[in-house]
Amino acid sequence: MKIAAAEPIKNMKNPAMKRLITFTTLLPLILVFAVVFLDATAAESATNDSVLRAGTNFISTRIFSAEDDQNVLKAFERLRVADVCDGMDAVGLHGRGLVDPDIHPLWRDTVNYTHRFIGVAVTARYVPTQEPTVGQRGTEDYDRWAGNWYSRRSSEPFVPLLRPGAALVIEDTAEADVGSIGSNNIMSWKLKGCVGVVTSATARDTDEIITEKVPLYFRHPGRGIRPGRNEIESVNRPISVGGVLVKPGDVIVADGDGVIVVPRDQAVAVAAYARKILEGDKEGRRGLYKRLGLFEDSSVK
Repeated sequence: MKIAAAEPIKNMKNPAMKRLITFTTLLPLILVFAVVFLDATAAESATNDSVLRAGTNFISTRIFSAEDDQNVLKAFERLRVADVCDGMDAVGLHGRGLVDPDIHPLWRDTVNYTHRFIGVAVTARYVPTQEPTVGQRGTEDYDRWAGNWYSRRSSEPFVPLLRPGAALVIEDTAEADVGSIGSNNIMSWKLKGCVGVVTSATARDTDEIITEKVPLYFRHPGRGIRPGRNEIESVNRPISVGGVLVKPGDVIVADGDGVIVVPRDQAVAVAAYARKILEGDKEGRRGLYKRLGLFEDSSVK
C-alpha cells in the first residue's frame, strides 16, 4: 500500500495542523523582529538616560516680542498689587503669585510712588559655590582671582535681554552674605530699560540705591561680593522667588504691599478686572476726600 505525498499547506484539511506549520515557519522571523525591537528600545532608553543625566528642563521658555511686552504693560498701567491680587482671584488664581512679604521695597516714595513698578520678567538664578575660598593672597593676585570669578563663574549674562519695560527677577543665595546687586550694576541695568529689580535674597550699597531711586525689592542687605560666594546657574529659565514660580515673560507688579507675579497667559484678563477695582476705589476715595476736605493727590486721579 502506497502512502500519498503530503499535500501543500493550503490544501491541508486539518486547520490546527495548518496553523502550527504556519507558525513554525514564521517563528524565526518573529524572533528576529523581537530582537531588533528590544535592541532599539534599549538604545532609545540609553539615549534618554544620557539626556536626563546631562540635565533637562521640563518647563519651556516662551519668547515674546518687544511689542507684545509693551501691549501687556499698557494694560497694567498704574495698577496696584492689591488690584492685581483681586484680578487673580477673579480668574480663579486665588492666592497665586503673591511673593513672600519678607521681600519688600528698599525705599518708598509716598508722594509720587516712584518705588512702584510694573514690568515683564527677565530671570536669573545664582547658586552657592562649591569652590574653596581664595585664601590669603597679594593684592594683585587677589584682584586677578576676583576678576576671573566675575567673568567665568558669576557674570551677568542676562544683561543683553534687558529692554524697556523689563523687570529683572533674581533667585539668589539668601543664606550667603552676598550682594549680587549693588549701586553700580543696578544703574547699568536701568540704562538698558529695566524698570525694577526683585531678588529672593540680598543687595548691598543700599544707601546709594535709595539715593539713586532705582526700585528694588529684596529680603535683607548683603555685604560680600559674588567671588567666592555664588555662581550663575541659568538665565531666562523658570525660577522660584518668595515661594512663587516666575517664568520669563510673566508680569511683575510691585509696590508698598509687596510683589505679585501674573502668569502671562492670564495677564490681560487679570488686568481688565484689576482696572475695574482700581477705578471703583479711586471714585469712592475721591468722594471721601471731598467730604474730609482733603486735597486730591495723584492716587485718586
